[in-house]
Amino acid sequence: MISNNILEFYEQLKIKGALPKGIGVMNPYLDEYTFGLCEKFYKKYYNDNNQRTLMLGINPGRFGSGLTGISFTDPIKLEKVCGIENTLLKKPELSADFIYKMIDAFGGPEKFYARYFISAVSPLGFTQKDKNINYYDDKKLEKAIAPFAIDSINKIVAMGINNDKCFCIGEGGNFKFLKKLNEEHKWFKKVVPLAHPRFVMQYRRKRVREYVEGYLKALGPHP
Repeated sequence: MISNNILEFYEQLKIKGALPKGIGVMNPYLDEYTFGLCEKFYKKYYNDNNQRTLMLGINPGRFGSGLTGISFTDPIKLEKVCGIENTLLKKPELSADFIYKMIDAFGGPEKFYARYFISAVSPLGFTQKDKNINYYDDKKLEKAIAPFAIDSINKIVAMGINNDKCFCIGEGGNFKFLKKLNEEHKWFKKVVPLAHPRFVMQYRRKRVREYVEGYLKALGPHP
């Protein structure tokens, strides 16, 4: 079952080698309670051997997958939309708000997760001075995590992911980095960039519906 492969992947995640001074790593999978929530989620939506198309974000944030271990899913969406009760801090996360609007427009989590798997170029997140930091915001960090990103994507692809295309969530630094890695390692025939949900929710909030429709158009026909 792909659920077992995903859980095994997240359970063994570890960044080897030194990171730039002052940068910490968020690894929610080391927490027994959080990993238990991941087990419930992935066994609910991925308990089969069907092929999925991959979507890759940047890296987890503190109030979304940095808490739940599930990409673009905050504790509120995990409970109210996915039906998995939890005692985590119920604070909405902007990127999760957008992604679940898109998932709802797609037809709901059952239909969406039956066709897509969302992870991140760096499946572990980073903090600097108690704030989120994207891996590409610091060139030394980007260089330091490159082997980890490559190893992670290799393992995800080995699960039987569709190699026709990969959707990159983030049209700037994330797309540039992933496109370069894909040119070197040839995981996917095409990497398709999508606007990052946080950018949409912070700077284009009045156009959320338009961006949701843009995602659906890029993803193609759906049930």
